[in-house]
Amino acid sequence: MIAQLTGRIALRALDHLVIDVNGVGYRVTVPLSTLYALPDDGVTTLQIHTHVKEDALQLFGFLTGEEKELFALLISVSGVGPKLAVNILSNIPVDELRQALANGDSKRLACIPGIGKKTAERLVVDLREKVAGPQPPSEKTADRPAAIRDNREDALSALVNLGYKAAQAKKVLDGLEIDPDASVEQILKTALRRLVR
Repeated sequence: MIAQLTGRIALRALDHLVIDVNGVGYRVTVPLSTLYALPDDGVTTLQIHTHVKEDALQLFGFLTGEEKELFALLISVSGVGPKLAVNILSNIPVDELRQALANGDSKRLACIPGIGKKTAERLVVDLREKVAGPQPPSEKTADRPAAIRDNREDALSALVNLGYKAAQAKKVLDGLEIDPDASVEQILKTALRRLVR
């Protein structure tokens, strides 16, 4: 699984980039928030979400770990695919999206192009508690959540690649108490023990 890319922007389009990493061009779909924040030239680093389907492998890139985390949360909601999740992140700043979800502001979400009233309500119901964690994080944990999220996401991707349904794997991972120092392998082993019961 590709989790991060560092390279030169070889092509910039409205909805995607081609990142040249040592002569190999990776097509990466990005939200407008990331696209507009990238430098015009030089080397850049993107946080990558690898989305695997039966007939395709797609890369979605984000400038920040927080954008990547929200993207993963959005696509976990029934009826929200990667394309719609990118559209959401393109039309609302991350902080505002997190606040709208935490406050149950489905009207604000329904104003985003492509999001109807029902989808907005489903987003609030499914994600309200997940984004309403302690704000801001304490000094003790402030530097760890990104690593924990990345390891958890890598474990989820590995389980899906092993043939488990994404919803089933996510449910098991949500039920685990993940140690801040746990590696992807440790998370995966614990999740597999639960899944084979």
